[in-house]
Amino acid sequence: MEFSLLGPISVLSGSEELSLGPAKRRSVLALLLLQPNTTVPLEQLIDSLWEDEPPEHARTVVQGHVSRLRATLAAGGAEAFGIELATHGSAYLLRLPEELIDAHRFGELVALARPEAAPADAIPLLREALGLWRGPALTGTVTSPPFAAAAHALEERRLSAVEALARAYGALGENEQAAAVLYSAAVNHPLREGLIAALMRALFRTGRQSDALEWFHRTRRLLSEELGVDPGERLRSAYEEILRAETADDARKTAEPTRGATGAPAEERVFHVKHDGDAPAPRGGGTGGAGSPAQTGRSGSGGAPRLLPRPPARFLGRQAELHALTDVLTDRTTGESPLAVVAGPAGVGKTACAVQWAHLHAGSFPDGQLFADLRGFGEGDETAPAEVLRDFLQALGTPPERVPSSAQAASALFRSLVAERRVLVVLDNARSSAQVRPLLPGGPHCVTVVTSRSRLDGLVATDCARPVGLQALGHEEGAALLGAMLGSDRVAEDPAAARELVDLCDGLPLALRAAAAQLTARPRWRLARLASALRDERRRLALLSAEDTGIAAALRVSVARLSADDARLLRALANSPDGHLNASAAAALAGSDQERTQDGLERLAEMHLVDEEATDVYTISALTQLFARDGGAEGGRRPDGGAGTEPDGSGGRPGGGAG
Repeated sequence: MEFSLLGPISVLSGSEELSLGPAKRRSVLALLLLQPNTTVPLEQLIDSLWEDEPPEHARTVVQGHVSRLRATLAAGGAEAFGIELATHGSAYLLRLPEELIDAHRFGELVALARPEAAPADAIPLLREALGLWRGPALTGTVTSPPFAAAAHALEERRLSAVEALARAYGALGENEQAAAVLYSAAVNHPLREGLIAALMRALFRTGRQSDALEWFHRTRRLLSEELGVDPGERLRSAYEEILRAETADDARKTAEPTRGATGAPAEERVFHVKHDGDAPAPRGGGTGGAGSPAQTGRSGSGGAPRLLPRPPARFLGRQAELHALTDVLTDRTTGESPLAVVAGPAGVGKTACAVQWAHLHAGSFPDGQLFADLRGFGEGDETAPAEVLRDFLQALGTPPERVPSSAQAASALFRSLVAERRVLVVLDNARSSAQVRPLLPGGPHCVTVVTSRSRLDGLVATDCARPVGLQALGHEEGAALLGAMLGSDRVAEDPAAARELVDLCDGLPLALRAAAAQLTARPRWRLARLASALRDERRRLALLSAEDTGIAAALRVSVARLSADDARLLRALANSPDGHLNASAAAALAGSDQERTQDGLERLAEMHLVDEEATDVYTISALTQLFARDGGAEGGRRPDGGAGTEPDGSGGRPGGGAG
């Protein structure tokens, strides 16, 4: 059993994370873990949990939280680890081996490290210690002064460990590593003068004098603007050391001019002294020079942000689509930032295809890979661009308090930060072009992949996005997916049934995976038995669901985005005998005029609820027909723009997430 304070408050029992409940209950546990094997008075818990006057029933609330924590720990097998949450009068004691607490292990590792005396041994110890951090300390606790103070104390210990790790690297002459370790901490703590001074020295030792001096001037301005003070002794000393070293180097170069292999004089020095008596300034430079942390995109002691979800499980096929994405996203002929839109119907595997491509090509984007689910076709509200930009900016090293509040300003800052970096941006499950535009990077070395059930024609028109369409799987690919999920032998014993399953699932990876889940849960079933069950149209949609995902749930969120008129048209199309029709036939089914029906068909095609195979030749898939026929298309947005029937709790992963 492991207890975590260095990030979100959590308890792991084996590989399972225990459910701890609301913030106050997590806060009770955190306070007991901050004082392990020590009695904590009930009054201290009350004072810590309520910043203002506590309610009359505060004692009862705390006692209830302790009781629930005791039950949760017991259910997780706490007794086997020597863990006991005991009551002592009006106080509580959490008895446990302290090495089970990540903050305790962190302190022990830091104490063992001797960065100056044994730097080679200190580096792995300190890296392991810093690796225990999963975010800001005590995340998930209440926002009261005691917890803020405790979190601040832990953060100070983390920064001290970062500085110690940088000193160890410096002692071994690995100044690039030292600068990388210090950079992110300096960005997040721009007024910590000792940290900035250490970063300046590390940058200077790597030959990045301009970056080092720029950090001094930036910090000096911040100190003046925010605190009204001048730089302290440590910062001034680092600055003066660099200036003295520069002066001595300049004198040496003047006395002994360096000549290259051709005998020509070396390039003139990079710096010059400004006439106003200020510090040396870079010529045509500043921060973000080649090799600087600002350019290499380091956002933490571990390097650039890596926000991609894990690669899709059992991904296979889609070679043509992956090659098409590569062609679009490696096209540098325009000098612009490449942008691809992966579009297709619900359940066809758009997310999986985009994420697979991103992992295959992650090495081409050393400055970071960013990912966001825009929830354009999911339950609840779509993700606001400002929310995504906040996450991106923080991942790139911007302190939370320096993230602009307006989406427009945050978008401008994001484009500025990545302008010279090689960054991959994956925007999943977009609803509209307007939702995507503020999130697009502008740098020529950046690449963006967007997935959506809509074609996003607006992005094609205004941002020259290149569409990459995904279609349903054919018989061979669909059978291969079933084989990957179930085992090739089980599929090979009945290839005709496998072929029929692909047809009954409309070749959609999400439906095929749901079918495979049904067969995995019933190992004695042959494929033909499930195919027989799926022939019953009344049961098919239910059978093609697996817990929180399924075709019905995926279609429901698509239909919920339709207008009432388009939802009615979709219901009418469900009565097509073979799913093939033109505008005239569709108008007859809908009881509407042909021009109005044609417009509706085009909107449904844009949402991939019908497919336009040729001019005025539309098809609707069997599963979409079943869904609409069973009343799934009763909702839709009202003509006034209000929401109609929303998806229910059956879930479903937008974008397919499979195949």
